[in-house]
Amino acid sequence: MGKISEFKEHDYEVIAREYADLMEVARKRCSNTEEQKIIHKAFEFANQAHKGVRRRSGEPYIIHPIAVAKIVVTNIGLGYKSIVAALLHDVVEDTDYTVDDLRNLFGDKVATLVEGLTKIKTVLDNEDKAEQKSMQAENFKRILLTLNDDVRVVLIKLADRLHNCRTIDSMPDHKRDKILSETMFVFIPLAHRLGLYGIKSEMEDIWLKYKEPEAYNDIKAKINRNISDKEKEIDQFIIPIREALKNADMNFEIKKRVKTPYSIWHKMNTKGVTFEQIYDLYAVRIIFDPSGSKETERDICYHIFSIITAMYKYKSDRVRDWVNFPKSNGYEALHCTLMSHTGIWIETQIRSTRMNEIAEKGIAAHWLYKKDGQTTEGESEMDKWITKVKEILVSPDINALELLDLIHDDLLKSEILVFTPKGDQKTIDKGATALDFAYLIHSHIGAKAIAAKINLKLVPLSTVLRTGDQVEIITAENERPKQDWLHFVQTSKARKLILDQIKSERHTFIKTGRTMLTERLKEIGKSLNDKVVGSLMHDFEMFDSKPEELFFKIGCGMIPLDDLAERLKKYYGINSESYFIVSNSDANHKFVLAPCCTPILGESVVGFKSADGTITVHTRTCKTANSLAAKFGDKIVSVKWGVEANSGSNYLARLALRGTDRIGMINDITRITSKDHDVNIRRFNLGTEDGVFDGFIDLYVHNIKDLEKLIDELKGIKGIESVTRTEL
Repeated sequence: MGKISEFKEHDYEVIAREYADLMEVARKRCSNTEEQKIIHKAFEFANQAHKGVRRRSGEPYIIHPIAVAKIVVTNIGLGYKSIVAALLHDVVEDTDYTVDDLRNLFGDKVATLVEGLTKIKTVLDNEDKAEQKSMQAENFKRILLTLNDDVRVVLIKLADRLHNCRTIDSMPDHKRDKILSETMFVFIPLAHRLGLYGIKSEMEDIWLKYKEPEAYNDIKAKINRNISDKEKEIDQFIIPIREALKNADMNFEIKKRVKTPYSIWHKMNTKGVTFEQIYDLYAVRIIFDPSGSKETERDICYHIFSIITAMYKYKSDRVRDWVNFPKSNGYEALHCTLMSHTGIWIETQIRSTRMNEIAEKGIAAHWLYKKDGQTTEGESEMDKWITKVKEILVSPDINALELLDLIHDDLLKSEILVFTPKGDQKTIDKGATALDFAYLIHSHIGAKAIAAKINLKLVPLSTVLRTGDQVEIITAENERPKQDWLHFVQTSKARKLILDQIKSERHTFIKTGRTMLTERLKEIGKSLNDKVVGSLMHDFEMFDSKPEELFFKIGCGMIPLDDLAERLKKYYGINSESYFIVSNSDANHKFVLAPCCTPILGESVVGFKSADGTITVHTRTCKTANSLAAKFGDKIVSVKWGVEANSGSNYLARLALRGTDRIGMINDITRITSKDHDVNIRRFNLGTEDGVFDGFIDLYVHNIKDLEKLIDELKGIKGIESVTRTEL
């Protein structure tokens, strides 16, 4: 919990100030003075229970529950019972008080919320006692299980995580890596799915600040300079909009915002663009109050859209209509990107006060409006998602690690709208196939499916759906699920049901998978042994599984073997302990450079220790590393580059290139790469179609600085649009 020490006068002043700030915002969520008294009672109780205890940062421990309670009310918009539960959330775990004590003092609902939070924390703190399973995955399963009881437990847990992120500076490196990776893998997607954009964005920025501090500071500095240069232009852009809306007798306010450092960094890295090439850096938000108007919220949105697009040109492919088709987390708004008279693109968002409250407070605001009788289509989509999660949770066959992967994938997917033959609207993951749709309708229809009709045209089950498609599934009574289906289904629900339906053949698949792997290894001149199996299991994040699970997944088609030679070639060891330095360890270790992100000298790295003592080194921002740290936090090792890593070693990297083709383009690329930078090209693969080229270069570099310099120079070649480092 923390260290015990006597409080001084300054400590009591800090506590009193923080509590006063909490009460100032909490009063707005209390319907009477009695509720305020209960909050005060909870504070007094928690303050006494945590008296003399300090956090690792040195501040009084009670500051943490006060801060969590503030987030609960200001960022999420929950009521007094949740504020009380937030103040008390660590009492049962860290003191001698029990849930029954809280039930007697604060009632059943508060006690139940605290009990749910205590169960989550108990699992998380006992993860080191785990045997052959990931306690972090068990912890996340417990978090989601509280959706069955009261989603407020999840929301308070998100508030708790946000405050832990805010105070992460006082944590040791390995603990910080674990918390940040869990946050990126689990809590950020969860906040996004629950519509808590403010919490999501703040967590993302904190993640970037500690994972890539140089990039974070550079982007922050550029944002500040850019705002100072462009603020007058944005104000000039807003003036005619404000006048026009006043003339239309609208009741509104206009707010400005700039893209967050993380969203800019993410776009720069995924799109291969520079800071200067991000054209939607700024956004203007028009929030209108529809009360008193005879028009519907939807009509007012379109009315405002027509007013502002009469003044400014808009980018037609950047219009986003989430008024007619709300996101599954309930988000509603009309977005368009307008060109100012001074030549900058500005994203403009149109929302009602209700839409804005839902965008800011997410799921809590949904229920508030539902309580007031203002239900929305978006709210029902949220209920559908929670129902889907509950269906996955109640499955007796799924373990916590599988659940973590299923839910993680599900949280990140965007969605499209499709229709049944009768015209009923259905929401499904973007990229889903006709077979996914069949399983969405009913497991029996999925299992018996043989083909589909999309917009009255007969197509195979593997056909990918698009927004607006009308889908009819054709079935046959004697049909049964096939192994090949696992190659193309996209949704977690369909994959899980197919696996459940073919599990009776598990032994056959294990035998088939083992044979397939043995034969494929023989083709590339290798034999099946523990080292090969161990390497593949690490590659596919199967830390706590048995080899039979690997063979099963190969046998049923979940793991393809097409790239086996490349996988094993990339998985190379470094036998010298001088390559890396392990914090707090005098032992010699074998190191493995992770094939997923292929770390390069100078990059910030993190290690994961396997059962045989081998340490696999990943870049700190690697998706696989975040996934591993979220599941196996106890295996994180703090590592730094050692002396031998500087001794003329070469590191493999892949650059993806895209641009407009011209005569001499390849010569320019190879000249800068080979001659100017003396870089050894391992593979060069570029293709051209209709005057546009794309492809990749695999090359060996000495360190990350050399690679960054090379990327900058390649971007300067005439015709090149993007250069991005990508996975091998």
